[in-house]
Amino acid sequence: MNITDKDIKLIKTKGLTVDKVLSQIETFKNEIPFVSLRSAATLDNGILKFTEHYQSELIKLYNSRVQNLETIKFVPASGAATRMFKDLFRFLDNYDFEKESLNSYTNHEKANAIRLFLIGLEKFPFFDIVIEKVKKSYPRFRSLSEGKQLYIFVEMMLKEKGLNYGVFPKGLLPFHNYIDSIATAFEEHLYEAAGYNTNDKGDSKLHFTISREHLNAFKDEFERIKKKVEEKTNTNFSITYSFQKPETDTIAVTEDNEPFRNEDGSLLFRPGGHGALIENLDDLDGDIIYIKNIDNVVVRKYQDEVSGYKKVLAGKLIEIQDEVFRILNAIDKEKPSEAELKDIKKFLVQQLNVTLPLDFDKFADKYKLQFLRKSLDRPIRVCGMVINEGEPGGGPFWVKRENGRSVLQIIETPQIDKTNYRQDEILKSATHFNPVDLVCGVRDYKGEKFNLLEFVDPETGFITKKTMNGKVLKALELPGLWNGAMANWISVFVEVPLTTFNPVKTVNDLLKSAHQVTLFS
Repeated sequence: MNITDKDIKLIKTKGLTVDKVLSQIETFKNEIPFVSLRSAATLDNGILKFTEHYQSELIKLYNSRVQNLETIKFVPASGAATRMFKDLFRFLDNYDFEKESLNSYTNHEKANAIRLFLIGLEKFPFFDIVIEKVKKSYPRFRSLSEGKQLYIFVEMMLKEKGLNYGVFPKGLLPFHNYIDSIATAFEEHLYEAAGYNTNDKGDSKLHFTISREHLNAFKDEFERIKKKVEEKTNTNFSITYSFQKPETDTIAVTEDNEPFRNEDGSLLFRPGGHGALIENLDDLDGDIIYIKNIDNVVVRKYQDEVSGYKKVLAGKLIEIQDEVFRILNAIDKEKPSEAELKDIKKFLVQQLNVTLPLDFDKFADKYKLQFLRKSLDRPIRVCGMVINEGEPGGGPFWVKRENGRSVLQIIETPQIDKTNYRQDEILKSATHFNPVDLVCGVRDYKGEKFNLLEFVDPETGFITKKTMNGKVLKALELPGLWNGAMANWISVFVEVPLTTFNPVKTVNDLLKSAHQVTLFS
């Protein structure tokens, strides 16, 4: 490939190196291998399910320890809401209200999403805001045909001449309509955090990763709601923000694996996906870090249940850390006895999902201890898993590593070779789904923060095809934040109820009960 002086200057501006860019191009050429699934993780085979009594004990453990811990809630919130409105944008592009009725359009286009949107229109939290703006611009709005009314409503909601929701960050869209106010997803995360992410002084820390251009909008929203939310929750919120780092951008290439260039001849770089946020996570300093996506919130009547399960996961993390730290401190002091070694092995296999080498018992004592230390001295994550009901996304699987051992991982569908019958059957057999509900321990047994970048598996990224200006390009996404970016963490998966998983991937998801406020809310 031909790298120009202009290219080198752009590469350096981004904080990248030419070698790094050339390495990314080689990744495109060599492609990223599919993972090799051994089996789906299921109950009693990688996924734990707790009794109510044990859940209560874990909550007690968490409540007794949290006051001495630094806890932070980490919320990836940089995504624009464009994909959430995908069906509505298609409607604006394709529907001509002058030539056909709305009923005719929805029938021949099989536009069920538009039908549902229309049926639930008045239940959306933004309905009153949009309709008020519509009526000011169209005084005779009520006399128009149903198709034209809906077209005008959607256009006013999404386009720049109206409310411009189509380019809003998802976190700042109206999500829930209460009697006295309309709440954004951002606001609901504060209410939720107050339920479990506070110390004895009532302080609660949250960190949002956002797009740089939305910083002032998020800050303005916090100032608007700060006094109300803090008074209602008796909590003092400390909010910090960060942006995806430009040095985590990846180069785009053509279908022939040559650098893709913009119309002005410059190299095209694209954001590296949510896996780039491992750098942002690594910059945080806390004993326990909660991770939850911006759109997975509920109306407040369900938040006590959500908070309870967060404490269960955090209590399990503390319980695991206590034992891991005890073992590592003991190993530092003296060599474990045969009986102690047997207990450590049992803990690794039964509690931490570590697969021992087949010949482990034949290792010399020195190498046994090296293996145990390496297996234990790493970040820990306890991940909630929900019953799989067909949601798009990743799930928990046992994956075969090059050394032949199996490891427990969260795997995304693009990482799996669905043309391979055996792999596809394992995928279809999955019983659980990853809702991105993580509680993370990022300090070691000496109290020092891990360098999280050392635990990333660089071989687990994604190559996807996109189009730009009518041309096909190939894009490289870094190993996902909860996938390859955490591949070498200690991973413990716990079943949590579906009530804790209520994402808003499409606008019509706001019609689900978890996002609807009733008279009893």
